[in-house]
Amino acid sequence: MILVCGEALIDLFIGVPSQTGLSAEAVAGGSPFNVAIGIGRLGRPAAFLSTLSDDAFGVFLASKLAEAGVSASYLQRCPNPTTLSVVATSASGQPQYSFYAPDSADRALRPEALPSQLPSGINAIAAASYALGVEPIASAIETLLRREAGSRVISLDPNVRPRVVGDLQAYRERFERLLAHADIVKASDEDIELLYPGLDLVAAARAWLQRGPKLVIVTRGAEGPLAIFGGSVVERAAPRVDVVDTVGAGDTFHAGLLSWLDANGLLTSQGIAELSEAQVTAALDFAAAAAAIVCTRRGANPPAWEEVTRFMAESA
Repeated sequence: MILVCGEALIDLFIGVPSQTGLSAEAVAGGSPFNVAIGIGRLGRPAAFLSTLSDDAFGVFLASKLAEAGVSASYLQRCPNPTTLSVVATSASGQPQYSFYAPDSADRALRPEALPSQLPSGINAIAAASYALGVEPIASAIETLLRREAGSRVISLDPNVRPRVVGDLQAYRERFERLLAHADIVKASDEDIELLYPGLDLVAAARAWLQRGPKLVIVTRGAEGPLAIFGGSVVERAAPRVDVVDTVGAGDTFHAGLLSWLDANGLLTSQGIAELSEAQVTAALDFAAAAAAIVCTRRGANPPAWEEVTRFMAESA
């Protein structure tokens, strides 16, 4: 089972203006939440560690996790409100976010509320986005990763949200501390540009590898992903699709990557350390296909395993 840690929120998509106001659609979201849903949709066992509100949005988020088959064993509830992320998309489908999150439920997890131990069946932990940089949940996740590193695969995605984390230098310093406990890092080219302005993508990835991870993957939108591991660099093309929006594409890529590795018996520390170029290529292609499918849909709506394999066969 893959345990995903971090925020769950509501993406409020702004629609076409009317004479009286703006239309909007409330959709379940949050980067780690999307990863958990993506893994569940792909048929791999997943659980979600976070705090959900008791409000109507929290009930809605919990129902979406249940629909995807994601275990609620590590969910907590609280009266704090659910974070709202207002999303407006550009003509190219790129999302622009505004967050409304003071004292919200998704950042309420405290270190003392962590489970005292995890069952041996959890072979990987994924953590991502602004939950790595806002308190108290950031300290809770860091405590968990320090404790569990070496016992299970740790996968990180910075998915930087400057408007939420505020101090980028402090966020970068904490993320770099976490690298010592990670086996996998998945980041976007935008993440690297925000954290290390002007630094070459491969150079940034190699610097991360020196801090502990065995595999770093950088997604580059329509240019496709690249992987850096050992002395190798593997680049793959992105599938060509008609883009509706790119919301949740990176999260779905992360879910697809972990799911493919898990399904092929490679989601172990030894498995990640010994990956071949052929295995990395196959994992990248599967994850990129899953992400491409999401780009053809409105919002983060990850595909099932059969949808991905069919898409790959039709695109070959």
